[in-house]
Amino acid sequence: MQQNSGGQEVYSVDNEEAAGASVEFVVPKHLADGYVNNKRENYKFRFQRVFDQMADQEEIFETIAKPVADSVLAGYNGTIFAYGQTSSGKTFTITGGVERYDDRGVIPRVLSYLYQRFSQDSSMVYTTHISYLEIYNEKGYDLLHRKHEASNLEDLPKVTITEDAEHNILLKNLSVQQSAGEEEALNLLFLGDTNRMIAETPMNQASTRSHCIFTVHLCSREPGSATVRRSKLHLVDLAGSERVGKTALGGQLLTDAKYINLSLHYLEQVIIALAEKNRSHIPYRNSMMTSVLKDSLGGNCMTTMISTLSVDMTNLDESISTCRFAQRVALIKNEALLNEELDPVLLIACLKREIQSLKEELAMVTGEQREDQLTQDEIQQLEEQVKAFLDDPDPEVTLVLGTDLRKIHRCFSVMK
Repeated sequence: MQQNSGGQEVYSVDNEEAAGASVEFVVPKHLADGYVNNKRENYKFRFQRVFDQMADQEEIFETIAKPVADSVLAGYNGTIFAYGQTSSGKTFTITGGVERYDDRGVIPRVLSYLYQRFSQDSSMVYTTHISYLEIYNEKGYDLLHRKHEASNLEDLPKVTITEDAEHNILLKNLSVQQSAGEEEALNLLFLGDTNRMIAETPMNQASTRSHCIFTVHLCSREPGSATVRRSKLHLVDLAGSERVGKTALGGQLLTDAKYINLSLHYLEQVIIALAEKNRSHIPYRNSMMTSVLKDSLGGNCMTTMISTLSVDMTNLDESISTCRFAQRVALIKNEALLNEELDPVLLIACLKREIQSLKEELAMVTGEQREDQLTQDEIQQLEEQVKAFLDDPDPEVTLVLGTDLRKIHRCFSVMK
């Protein structure tokens, strides 16, 4: 609960509701003018969970990020994105702070969790690639370019959007780099964060003026299997949202703010369209961000939104606006599908092994003899196998030779 200077309650949180949690804003009439309206005094919003200022990064990860990471490990696509006004804690939640280890955000904790799971699961072979995209004034930039630590944003390759024949979004010039371990992945995150476009505004001296999408591309398969699961996890830090007049910006910063608000407006349009039943057209192409997140917003993906609020009386209008947007997002119903496919290269290798095995079985049944002779290395290996077999005191031990009659005859000869 928070109170204004007159001791009156401004907002309250209830996490004990049967259907989840709620946050309620109270706007006394004498304070309402200029914030929301001068008629309504109460605004109540329901969510799955509401965290107060005492929540730590570990609690956020366990509650929000870990279930999505588990679904990605199982072969489903996942997205987590943070939305809210500048200085409300979006970047701290997604990326984290640098002063304490416990301040690590969602991205470093997810990376640590994924690689920990890889090392514990010997039944699967995992391959991980990472990309980091920045969208600034409706232009995309590759934050992981090999130049490293560019001095200007314009030094980075410009990313453009294209579509394939099946209308899938393709990002041209966006590098996707393989990461063999947690340390490599964190180094890529650090490189990308160093290249991010940062500027000072009256609202926040370290305010991000761009949208950033950190993506983990995961490929997994069972050893020897041709079936591959390909999943991706988008971790999105959206630029801060607020009214231009409130930020007291001018020049380039004013232009940036207009682009930010326009892209967030297009995002809201997509959200509203997805929530409407029987809507035939969804305006994904209105902005680069909605095009990139097309699959995450209304397709094959498990999507979670984190709304951050700066619960001060001067920010009350922004807080209520953020909650309204979050409730619209909650109305969207995605259908996450398992991303399994057959890898042609692995399938061909499996088929070749199967053909060879069938040839050997056929030779065994028909008694067909192979004309080529055993090599000296094969003969020596067979003699060692026979010796180990005869020396083994275990009565259950067997001598496995396959279906090659040449090897079977040779072993009988050795034993005789």
